[in-house]
Amino acid sequence: MLYVDSTQPEAVQEVFSWGVVRGVTTNPLIFAREAKSAHLGERIAALLAVSQGPVSVELIRSDEAGMVAEAQQYHRWDPARICIKVPFSRVGLKVTRALKEQQVTTNVTCIMNFNQAYLASQTGSDYISIFSGRVRDTGYDVRPTIRQTRHQFDREGIATRIIIGSIRHLMDVNEALLAGAHIVTAPPDILRSMLHHPKTDEAIAQFHDAWQSRGA
Repeated sequence: MLYVDSTQPEAVQEVFSWGVVRGVTTNPLIFAREAKSAHLGERIAALLAVSQGPVSVELIRSDEAGMVAEAQQYHRWDPARICIKVPFSRVGLKVTRALKEQQVTTNVTCIMNFNQAYLASQTGSDYISIFSGRVRDTGYDVRPTIRQTRHQFDREGIATRIIIGSIRHLMDVNEALLAGAHIVTAPPDILRSMLHHPKTDEAIAQFHDAWQSRGA
């Protein structure tokens, strides 16, 4: 399954028009890059309007009470579709458990290894997000982490879904899905790159030219 990782409504709308994307993820970094002056609530409302499925919004507070209050605020924007991204930490685990008791959809994010993924799943979180590109930055292959996490979730019947983010190359998408990720969330430019292959373009052009020239 594919999600789009973006805060730009026009780009999100375009990708959703293909009929292949099932959700939206955002984070403070891409907000700072793509929508620095935008009002958070207004931008999330715009993303909800042009998409379907869950829309993830990340907490920026770091204290437990503040994070819960912030999550409740975001949840009210659209309880059926807002997914609260909770940064992984000791406090984050406590917050995730508290939110799940309030029936708030959650996504524990910034996960880099199996240990963190497993701990996050034990809170009952709906999703966990493993950061492919950042794991590779440390010199490690992310695929064993994805495989181990998926294997353990399947073995124990854990319902938490594995999202792979921090996608930087087309091959990151392929490898994550083949390693067992439930969902890959990728920027619009990466998703667009999935559309193209020179041999596909060549074949379509040849078929078109052959049909146009028949009987000429």
